[in-house]
Amino acid sequence: MNARPDVENVTAKPDADVLHWLTNHTRDQRYLDDIFAELCCRLQCAGIPVKRASLHLLIEHPQWLGACIRWVDGMSGAEITRVDYDVREQAEYLGSPANEIHGGATEVREGLEGDPSLGRTHMLYEKMRAQGLTDYVAWPLHHTLGKRHIVTFATDCRGGFDNAHISGLLRQLPVLALVSEIRMKNRLARTLLETYVGSHAGELILAGATRRGRGTTVRAAIMICDLRDFARISDNWPRDDVVNLLNDYFNAMSGPIERYGGEILKFIGDGLLAIFPVSQPSACANLLRAVREARKAMAVLNERNSGTGAAPLNYGIGVHIGDVMYGNIGSRTRLDFTVIGPAVSMASRLEGLTKHLGRTVLLSRSFADLVSGEFELEAIGKCPVRGFSEPVELFAYHG
Repeated sequence: MNARPDVENVTAKPDADVLHWLTNHTRDQRYLDDIFAELCCRLQCAGIPVKRASLHLLIEHPQWLGACIRWVDGMSGAEITRVDYDVREQAEYLGSPANEIHGGATEVREGLEGDPSLGRTHMLYEKMRAQGLTDYVAWPLHHTLGKRHIVTFATDCRGGFDNAHISGLLRQLPVLALVSEIRMKNRLARTLLETYVGSHAGELILAGATRRGRGTTVRAAIMICDLRDFARISDNWPRDDVVNLLNDYFNAMSGPIERYGGEILKFIGDGLLAIFPVSQPSACANLLRAVREARKAMAVLNERNSGTGAAPLNYGIGVHIGDVMYGNIGSRTRLDFTVIGPAVSMASRLEGLTKHLGRTVLLSRSFADLVSGEFELEAIGKCPVRGFSEPVELFAYHG
């Protein structure tokens, strides 16, 4: 097993061109996996016999702890896999190089040509030996504010990496750290915006649509959903149970909306606001398809919850279509990307009427006219709607 060399005392630098490329010619490359794959290929051309490499990143995402970018010689590009939050409890992590690095190690080096019984024991090393690899090294990749990620390299070269190879790899790390942090922060900004305001609004914000009062007029089908008797549930249930209940309810509703091209603009307590811009094909029909699937998902959820003695969750959905102002509204320092206008108010009023009229989903006449040939609707008749001078003709959709 080779000792880690003193980088400054190794004069041969076949990797200088690689370092120059990484420093000066990656600024226009958007994706880190593409940069990492090209880095590995350039290292090979520079005489560093990299056969396999990986980049393990801790990311801030609601669903995943991290991501792994993996490159193997012969691949046209790198592959990305997501890492679940529970990975640190699994055998594949315990005792692994990542476990050692996260535990404070500054380097994990393992020669794979010798007697396996004399080295580290972990399924990863067994797998690499089976692939004919001879040497493996892992280092922490330091980002700002103490954040540590991991980069690894392996070779199948007889005798493993020599001192010059290790020195060449180490020289790449500070610049790779900077390049990867920039890409990660860009991805994090996008992820956070997608998570909190939706993908379309997130794209607009990233493009600079952040001035207060600025927006566009969009014609859209509007859907507002609200949970029934939530005040009673939140007053009587344990806090964690209430949070889990809301998450399950929003999962059932949100998945179909997103699958059918809707955009959820906000969660409001136990309610949600979503739009289906009519610029998309079949926007109105897709809204009702999403409602149909969401109702099925809620039925499954209620059946599951009934096994614990919980009462079924009831909800109301109001649907309308119209022009809305889509943009930034708020104070000088705190903005909300949302939609406003009479059409939004109408959808909200219809949702409120679902309880009084005993229907789960209520549609305005203007929306119903656009889907009546494809969906079976129940005519309710004209009803007064608070805030509007004329009664509105309503229809129910039972899905």
